[in-house]
Amino acid sequence: MIQVFGHKAPDTDSTGSPLIWAWYLSDVRKTPAKAVLQGTPNTEAMWMLGKWGVDLPEIITDVAAGDPCVIVDTNNPAELPASINDAEVIEIIDHHLLAGGIKTRTPINITVRPLACTATIMHDLIGDDLERAPRWVKGVMLTCILSDTMEFRSPTTTPHDRWVAEKLARDLEIAIPSFATEMFTAKSDVSAFGDDALLRMDSKEYELGGKRMRISVLETTAPQVLLDRKAQLMAAMPGVAAEDGADEVMLFVVDILNEQSTLLVPNDFVRRVAETSFGVPVTGDSVVLPGIISRKKQIIPALKV
Repeated sequence: MIQVFGHKAPDTDSTGSPLIWAWYLSDVRKTPAKAVLQGTPNTEAMWMLGKWGVDLPEIITDVAAGDPCVIVDTNNPAELPASINDAEVIEIIDHHLLAGGIKTRTPINITVRPLACTATIMHDLIGDDLERAPRWVKGVMLTCILSDTMEFRSPTTTPHDRWVAEKLARDLEIAIPSFATEMFTAKSDVSAFGDDALLRMDSKEYELGGKRMRISVLETTAPQVLLDRKAQLMAAMPGVAAEDGADEVMLFVVDILNEQSTLLVPNDFVRRVAETSFGVPVTGDSVVLPGIISRKKQIIPALKV
């Protein structure tokens, strides 16, 4: 059985794309596959599963030697199971920069395209076979694209991402604005999560100036709910960093509707990074960054010391 999985701390795309591709492998290619996850999905991804009547996939902590697997929505070994190079990776589908470090036993199919969402790539790869897909496959695909593009607000959005999303919405007879509002409302409800969980919910590992960083983003339509927890979140950062083998945690609270981020500033190092990277003065324990909403395109490429 082929396991299909995305990155750790699964967001909507890393939850939905494994489901889409496992369906395609099993039902179209006739190669049995199942979607698995590396952790509990975020609130929006959990909402997606309920919305489309899909069971929560099995959560794994590692892979065994020789396990056949497909990697989606990442190609970074730091975001994959510790034993990934002992497994049999047979395919990679992604929309991020090439990180390097994955070893395969034989030549494999690799599809990496500069689109906003892995599900958009899968739409193209599946092609006409999507006509036989059950409604939930198209629904999950649409949800992933609207999530990764923030309903087309993100600078990562391409005309093709938008075209695919609008086509899927027509097929499903769904109005994108109201559907996206439901999604973002679900994403913004973080009341059940502790501070440590929020810092890890949507995070990527990154090296900056010799330091190992955990770059976290929380996308929300209700940023004040998170900012009201600012003191607790900053107090939790050293412990999360220590447990995860990082030196620092940087948290960006992304205001989807106003298209800006608030970076929490717990110490002098983060203050220097913020001033150097974004060209803004920082005088308190947070700083607003107008127009900055994409970690992939606007945050990580800008970071410097």
